[in-house]
Amino acid sequence: MKQIGTPEPEMSFLDHLEDLRWHLIRSVVAIIVAGSIAFFLKGFIFDVLLFGPSRGDFFSYDILCRISTSLGMDAGFCFEEMPFRIQSRTMGGQFSAHVWTSITAGFIIAFPYVIYQFWLFVAPAMHDNERKHAKGFIFVTSLLFFIGVVFGYYVITPLSINFLGKYQVSEAVFNDFDLSSYIGLVRASVIASGLIFELPIVIYFLTRVGVVTPQFLRKYRKYALVIVLIISAVITPPDIVSQIIVAIPVLILYEVSILISRVIYKQEQKKLNKK
Repeated sequence: MKQIGTPEPEMSFLDHLEDLRWHLIRSVVAIIVAGSIAFFLKGFIFDVLLFGPSRGDFFSYDILCRISTSLGMDAGFCFEEMPFRIQSRTMGGQFSAHVWTSITAGFIIAFPYVIYQFWLFVAPAMHDNERKHAKGFIFVTSLLFFIGVVFGYYVITPLSINFLGKYQVSEAVFNDFDLSSYIGLVRASVIASGLIFELPIVIYFLTRVGVVTPQFLRKYRKYALVIVLIISAVITPPDIVSQIIVAIPVLILYEVSILISRVIYKQEQKKLNKK
């Protein structure tokens, strides 16, 4: 394994592919190991985590209930039981859900190691002073991802389940959700939020390679606002309150990304001036 900070000999394209292959293999192995641990924690993963937002005593519903009542809004989050059931309609449905949920949990748990492998792959192309920030990069990237996962679990998932679980086109139709459909919603909300919160890291690299500049980000801020609202509308129920709740942190991340881009852009300009 490469040591960060040591000089690397010139590598051919095939050597880079081989190097990338081994980093991917290590990442997959880490995900499988973490997923195997999650597989044996079935009771906690499903009964506590996954099915938590389907119960009326879930933490987020209590907070949202208090907020909505204090603002004099419709007490749509104040309830004791969700008006739907979760069923498995296929023979292998529960086992399949167990396996894929374990893999998803494995990816979340192993995310810092996956990022570490990514850093080992790109580090040889960086300067020595940039390689020194490896620990900080891995920590910040992982922290943003986990914050996004928590946000998706405690905010987006309850908002989506509360809306979709109660929605009816007619009282003659009862909501019986398939297990894979329910888990898919939770998984998409959590993973999508975790990846969206990586926006500052993406902007950092795009600025570093010269694809974007802080001037570009400020110039197209209004278009970014529209894109954020569209993303909020896609991953949340179609009500204004939910979309605003999701849009606010994403907009904050965009503004933070502008600040990061400005700092990196100045550093790159200083390097060019020295040359």
